[in-house]
Amino acid sequence: MAALRGADRYTFWAPGVWGDVEREMLETLAPLGNARGAGDEALAAIANTATQAGRLRDQLGVFTNGSQDGNRFGSPVVYPEHRSGFPQRLAGLAAMLAAGLPLRCVALRAYGMYDTHADQPESFAQGLKLTSESLLAFQRDLEARGLADRVLTLVWSEFGRRGEENGSDGTDHGAAGIALLLGTRARGQMIGELPRLRDALDKHGNLKPTVDYRSIYSSLLEQWFDFDAAGAITNARAYRRLQLVR
Repeated sequence: MAALRGADRYTFWAPGVWGDVEREMLETLAPLGNARGAGDEALAAIANTATQAGRLRDQLGVFTNGSQDGNRFGSPVVYPEHRSGFPQRLAGLAAMLAAGLPLRCVALRAYGMYDTHADQPESFAQGLKLTSESLLAFQRDLEARGLADRVLTLVWSEFGRRGEENGSDGTDHGAAGIALLLGTRARGQMIGELPRLRDALDKHGNLKPTVDYRSIYSSLLEQWFDFDAAGAITNARAYRRLQLVR
């Protein structure tokens, strides 16, 4: 697992080293990977790390050293501009996929004040607008690059909101929520039922979920990744499978 703020945010830094010395040091890393000692596990592990670090530097260097004109990823579509950098992280992800980087599962956090205890109408609309427009640009980017059939995007929230408005024009933490599956391979249908506020709240004022999130995860693991969900989700066989991919 690797963690990056964005495709253009990768750095490899050594204390007290910079300029030509730093460049030559980093360019020497990958060849060190060939110095594998026969039967020496420690040396082999170090050499493998050096090889991987050098390969990653080569793969991401094209993004960190690219154009400064606002389209260093060569995006065929226009992404929204926003101080959070969320749209550009999606643009960078599309570029990394196009470059053939071995990415299987990527997680990004969308910008937006979705923890709407107050002023929900305004803050929710702003966050939703940016998220929606950024995801649309990402999908169009994938389509333009010929990658659309290889990518499935799951949009979800880690918690829901209460059905009842609080005293500050907002809603408080709640159970249940929504998820969206985006892509040319998504089946494209509504899963679950639309809750009715009149009789669909539990004793705590929460919406009652009609689909267990583990059913969604299990279904995607098996239908998209071809991976037995039992290897990642406890008691996975207890959750019904949903046909999410076509």
